[in-house]
Amino acid sequence: MESKYDLIEQDLANKIIHGIYPVNTYLPSENELCELYGTSRETVRKALAMLLELGYIQKIKGKGSIVLDVSRFVFPVSGIKSFKELNQSQDMHSRTKLITLEPRLVPNKTFNLDNDDQLNATYIERLRTVNDEPIIIDIDYILSAVVANIPERVAKNSLYEYFEDELGLDISYATKTITVEKPTEHQRQLLKLPANKDVVVIRSMTYLSDTTLFQFTESIHRADKFSFVDFARRQKMKGH
Repeated sequence: MESKYDLIEQDLANKIIHGIYPVNTYLPSENELCELYGTSRETVRKALAMLLELGYIQKIKGKGSIVLDVSRFVFPVSGIKSFKELNQSQDMHSRTKLITLEPRLVPNKTFNLDNDDQLNATYIERLRTVNDEPIIIDIDYILSAVVANIPERVAKNSLYEYFEDELGLDISYATKTITVEKPTEHQRQLLKLPANKDVVVIRSMTYLSDTTLFQFTESIHRADKFSFVDFARRQKMKGH
């Protein structure tokens, strides 16, 4: 027999999927949900916790639960780490070379944005090497509306240390797509690739805890050096 909070979670998820609670609107308050479903606050909180884990909502302190765009979550995201953190945790002996740091517009076509969107950003292109061998080109667009300026010292080091430790940003979640593509001539030269070799491209959009989108990233990997390992938890959503 299903628990009460399972039934509430399924009902709320169905309402989110079918647009009864539209994207970027708030769910009813915990008190309102208690009245609506005739249950306790503890039961409602368990249901909301499940929706949070599944990526249907984001909790915003002092405001409630905002509905996320479920259609964006097409690939499991098990964690958000900076390259510096990966380097330290995996002892990769890597180095970063800053190629470009300049203001640019976010390319709409690259990230499937509306053509009307004109998003000003700081463009950062960096080459990652391991044991002096080039393996990754990281391209970041940091929205100027959120982070107005990125010093060169930051671009050469760790963006996330700067965002979190110096600016106090609360980085929360990301969406990712992974594709295999032909590299541009510029990318081929940086990665020292033969003409017939493909690259693996990971494109992501990263959000703050208040659901503000602030970062677009393209990570271009040499396919022969690319290995992707992920962990995804099976969650059954009955009746959807």
